Amino acid sequence: MMTTATGPVEGYQQVAPTVVRDGDVATIDAHGVYYKQLNEAVRGAFADGVKTVKLQGVNGQRYIGDAITGTDLRIEIEGVPGGDMAMFMNGPTIVTSGNAQDGVANTMNAGTVYINGDAGDVLGYGMRGGRVFVKGDVGYRVGIHMKAFENLVPVVCCGGNARAFFGEYMAGGLLVLLGRNVQFADQPLVGPFCGAGMHGGTIFLRGEVNAWDVGKECGIFTADEDDLKVLRPVVEEWCAAFGDDVDEVMSKPFTKLVPVSHRPYGKLYAPM
Repeated sequence: MMTTATGPVEGYQQVAPTVVRDGDVATIDAHGVYYKQLNEAVRGAFADGVKTVKLQGVNGQRYIGDAITGTDLRIEIEGVPGGDMAMFMNGPTIVTSGNAQDGVANTMNAGTVYINGDAGDVLGYGMRGGRVFVKGDVGYRVGIHMKAFENLVPVVCCGGNARAFFGEYMAGGLLVLLGRNVQFADQPLVGPFCGAGMHGGTIFLRGEVNAWDVGKECGIFTADEDDLKVLRPVVEEWCAAFGDDVDEVMSKPFTKLVPVSHRPYGKLYAPM
């Protein structure tokens, strides 16, 4: 229960966490620390010249890594980070020990996120660059409004299954779904409305997909040799991160979804 509209959650203290520094590595104890103070400690450590921050006992604290800039910076999270981790992030690497909540990589510009578990809804919302790799399942509306510009091509590779609206309104980038590490064997690879409103980018699904689960804005194809050349480096990085076999993953045919129009709703909302 919230104590005030903007105050801390019961059980979390608005006090600075314990920080232990060893060279360019700082270890921060997040147990019972309110998210504001935790994130201030992370930023303070990087400002003091630390290159790696290890967070212990994370339990739902949100906004971790948000808007931090620096390609040589790293955050290692023990526990479950809260919403909007890596939002607006610009270069660092974040690694979680397990699951992550909703909104990971929201409007992220650059950097890499490795999630050693499952991730929640709206993963990669409006993502503009960087790469996200998830070992297991993901929730609803993953990759919604992803976009790309010139050499900024965001990548999201998910190792399990996905719920509905995967790649909704996608405008650019690359979404990959592997169906390898799934919680429930009877769950379909991807939920309904996959690619609904899609007008840019590419979705690769390992295996087949029901045509009725795909938005009418998408063309459905079997990935060819040129497609697999694009896909393989992404799969290689995912396998290296989570200990899977590249050749085994790539041995199964992939379905490729691409938009059939760059203005799928043009006739609905604008005069022709």
